Amino acid sequence: MELKGKTVLITGGTAGIGFEAAKQFLANGAKVIITGRNQAKLDDAKKLLPNLTAAIQSDVANAEDAQSLLEQVKALGGIDILYNNAGIMGNGQNFAHTNESNVTIAESEIAINYLGVIRLNNIFMDMLKSRKEAAIITTSSLLSHVPLNLTPSYSASKAAVRFYTVTLRDHLQISSPNVKVFELQPPVVATDMTKELEYQAITPKRLIEALINGIKKNKYTIRVGLTKLLYVVNKISPKLAYNLVNTAKNAAVLKSIK
Repeated sequence: MELKGKTVLITGGTAGIGFEAAKQFLANGAKVIITGRNQAKLDDAKKLLPNLTAAIQSDVANAEDAQSLLEQVKALGGIDILYNNAGIMGNGQNFAHTNESNVTIAESEIAINYLGVIRLNNIFMDMLKSRKEAAIITTSSLLSHVPLNLTPSYSASKAAVRFYTVTLRDHLQISSPNVKVFELQPPVVATDMTKELEYQAITPKRLIEALINGIKKNKYTIRVGLTKLLYVVNKISPKLAYNLVNTAKNAAVLKSIK
């Protein structure tokens, strides 16, 4: 897929994976629009990346925000690529204990990580289908294959994204093959969201390099780093894969959560 001259909308583009994606898409000749919930962070991103077409305050979990985003994007000339990157990860969930936060964390993660993807894809679908060559990108996770017991509802939200992406690709290949569907499956990435997890992490730069390379080669499922290994191990021995992700240290942490 050709990136030069395309316009890309990246949700959650003010930091981490989204910000790095904005940098690399710009470097590949694309025009970039980012969104985020925090206006101050959007302003900072625009200062760091002055070539951004726009930095728009918008919450993917909010239906009114999504509709407003569509109108603003139309005014800017539309997009060719929608990158559903926005995501959150709560912690402190132990489903063995009665705790209202188990519900509130899950509600937020599903609203943003999963339903937000469906909402924006649905809103921008007609625009993307009107393009000669377009794409939708979703970010699932290594944890979409094997859940992390410290972040169970996050893992569930990413599994939902993975299954949704597979079916969306099938639907579009039948009706609108000009809209390609890419799924990025990262391992642990060194961002603010994962800083409390004691796992080996790759840099956002390395992750997005793999994404860009995969898009250019029409590689629709892009597994990076440890995700490649875990994917294979899980096929051979799901129990071994689960134990590799969920170590004895996790059990100690879970015991401390009430």
